[in-house]
Amino acid sequence: MMMAVGLLIIRVIVGLLFVGHGAQKLFGWFGGYGPKGTGGWLESIGVKPGVTMAVMAGLMELVGGLLFALGLLTPVGAVLIILTMIGAIKTVHGQNGLWSTANGYEYNLVLLAVAAGVALTGAGAYSLDALLF
Repeated sequence: MMMAVGLLIIRVIVGLLFVGHGAQKLFGWFGGYGPKGTGGWLESIGVKPGVTMAVMAGLMELVGGLLFALGLLTPVGAVLIILTMIGAIKTVHGQNGLWSTANGYEYNLVLLAVAAGVALTGAGAYSLDALLF
């Protein structure tokens, strides 16, 4: 039971934060800049076409986070989160080294590890995967 509760807490917190990041990119919610603003920033760092890539990243975060939080098709949600973090490391944070104090990829790596760990462990008893499958 405690393991199921622990997995639920991890899934819901991490998943909903990814939903929020996706909503920032897609809709400009929660202080985000929407597809045009995010796309312009992506183009400024050499990621083109910026708006298309902003929408793709936003969809991966929103859908991946929602699946992860619900524990529905959890490995699929985890893969979307992992791919998003790999993209963030490759395009933004990797060049700055590991530590987040220098805008490095430390936090991205933690989120990637959490997503991989939950995918490999399973979503737990309090998930839609457990209910449906």
